Amino acid sequence: MEIEKIISELSFKAVRSSGAGGQNVNKVSSKVVLTFDLKSSQGLTEGEKLLLETKLSSRLTTDAILILNCDEDRSQFRNKEIVTKRFLELIKNALLVPKERKPTRIPKSVIRKRIKDKKTISEIKKTRRKPDF
Repeated sequence: MEIEKIISELSFKAVRSSGAGGQNVNKVSSKVVLTFDLKSSQGLTEGEKLLLETKLSSRLTTDAILILNCDEDRSQFRNKEIVTKRFLELIKNALLVPKERKPTRIPKSVIRKRIKDKKTISEIKKTRRKPDF
């Protein structure tokens, strides 16, 4: 994964933000929409593209385009930074392959201790019962 190449492939579009904010919302296009075409990316290998396509399938369009929005800040520049950081984090987390779990056996001493503890608790409870004449 070549981060510089991927960042150069990102396309940004400034849109008018919705919601509260008074005249600032009506005049300024501060919301930033980031689009990334996964299939035509040169910064990712074919294996990485396949992995991203499977892990991010719910976030991709039918053309394998990732779209992220940010309208948290009133500044367009700050929103662009936030959405770029969010995109890079999303890609890095999706490319992480979890370690394969190695099954381990329970040691015999642990099994013996558990059974011994069960027996002692059972004896304690037996002594609490009413005597059987």
